[in-house]
Amino acid sequence: MSTRVAPAVVVLGENSVAIGRQIMRVLPGATLYGLAGRTSAVDVSFTNFGETLRELFAAGTPLIGICAAGILIRTLAPMLIDKGLEPPVLAVAEDGSAVVPLLGGLNGVNDLARLIAEALDIQAAITTTGDLRFRTALFSPPPGYRLANPEDAKKFISDLLAGAQVKLEGTAPWLSDSRLPIDPKGDLTIQITEQLPKITANCLVYHPATVAIAISGVVGREKETVALVRQLLTDAKLSPASVAGIFAPLTISAESAIHAVANALKVPTRFFNTTDLAAFLSQGYSPAQAAALAATGASGQLIFPPSDSPYSPLAIAISPQIIDPSTKGQPRGRLAIVGTGPGSQEWMSPQVKEILQSATDLVGYKTYLDLIGSLGDGKRRHESDNRQEEARAMMALDLAAEGRYVAVVSSGDPGIYAMAAAVFEVLDRHPRLEWQTIEIQVAPGISAMQAAAAAIGAPLGHDFCAISLSDILKPWEIIKQRIAAAAQADFVIAFYNPVSKERTWQLTEAKDILLQYRTPDTPVVLARNLGRPGQTVKAIALEQLEPADADMRTIILVGSTQTRKIRCSNHNVWVYTPRRYTGA
Repeated sequence: MSTRVAPAVVVLGENSVAIGRQIMRVLPGATLYGLAGRTSAVDVSFTNFGETLRELFAAGTPLIGICAAGILIRTLAPMLIDKGLEPPVLAVAEDGSAVVPLLGGLNGVNDLARLIAEALDIQAAITTTGDLRFRTALFSPPPGYRLANPEDAKKFISDLLAGAQVKLEGTAPWLSDSRLPIDPKGDLTIQITEQLPKITANCLVYHPATVAIAISGVVGREKETVALVRQLLTDAKLSPASVAGIFAPLTISAESAIHAVANALKVPTRFFNTTDLAAFLSQGYSPAQAAALAATGASGQLIFPPSDSPYSPLAIAISPQIIDPSTKGQPRGRLAIVGTGPGSQEWMSPQVKEILQSATDLVGYKTYLDLIGSLGDGKRRHESDNRQEEARAMMALDLAAEGRYVAVVSSGDPGIYAMAAAVFEVLDRHPRLEWQTIEIQVAPGISAMQAAAAAIGAPLGHDFCAISLSDILKPWEIIKQRIAAAAQADFVIAFYNPVSKERTWQLTEAKDILLQYRTPDTPVVLARNLGRPGQTVKAIALEQLEPADADMRTIILVGSTQTRKIRCSNHNVWVYTPRRYTGA
């Protein structure tokens, strides 16, 4: 299968979920999409089949629809413009009795169909004549090969089907082991080469992924580095399509340059630790040369720099075999700091669900890890006490530095009194070279104050602020100043961490400060266990607020002078803050 994008398995009914999961066992990273209201235990729920399918197709996502072929064809028909860009699209019968490739013949749909059919123990319904007769798809070579001139492939295959014979120049087992009519004197030619040959209509050229580019330090600015690499490839008459990956020591001091080159050539980056490079370094090779040779193996051939320039921060080597970057060194570590929302998975964003599904490791407070349910299945869990934020952040960074995809899990929003700030604080205060190559992402979540406000109306409808009543990380005197300032400025105030077993007096003192600027009947919202079993949300008057009303699972919203409480005929109580002030 030539595609590198993880597929989407789309189901419309509960009966199809089991078949979808069976298919996903042979498709690492695949996502199960299910129609809302008709499916359960899926990764992503959708309400509009057409929009969802077209969005995935436009993004180049391989699609496996467990449904009738006709509905897939009619849905995607308006988008069929360039068959060279179409991702694989397959229809699978609801009972798993048929696999039919529909689109993406140039991007590995037949290989994907065979893989799925094997998982279902059936025969794929392959109809491509050349594929059937020659047992190979010249349009869509296997991973490790790129077709340089796909525009010539249609006539080339037609000539083969008409009886022409072909000679092979170069080595490619997938071709030599096929049923192609191979003859050293054939009129047609297939070349397998890293070089840039002159292309003719009677010749198909495949570039094998056998070239490794290594960078160990600063070469120039990002654009300059990309331009230099392209020029070196041109001087060596090497095709950029033969570059398998960009490699570097973990101690690289030019992280942005290596990723710029990788993005320009559309290849992955991989990193080697000192142990991986020790044998080559001991022979006098530069770090870049050592990384290039580690990627190509002991039999790799250095192309650049020449042997008399061992200290160049850039090196190029060619391997006698296809390079599979996933088996070399380690990937760039990824660290995602995600917010799951207050509790219920229905409040979790699709972005967060996708990250949790893709991550290899989950780091967080046990209670928060438990909240993600089945999304955490099969992941390595690293639990810690809720107060060990710095140690947790360091652990997550260390795991990511090993090349893992780590998700640090916070409830609510990770940037509000949560782990995002802790991770960046550790990066700032304890910088380590091995952390510099980590890709870091923050995925937002619904905060507790947003969820509490939504449950009772719109108390945050005008200016508001948030204050934590915990004095563990800041002095109580600072907290008192902020409460007084916010109260005097007439903000609605969201109080986080209002009460703990050891801390009860702070809420009483906060109330006393507020009553200097608010009337006793000011609406106060108490929201506990948001999105979890036992959720309660109620409105009381400020004068009624007591420490016994709250705990660490409670968020408190204190209204401004403009906040109103209204009661409807169905006995619901709503709290809101008008968008304009009286007299404005």
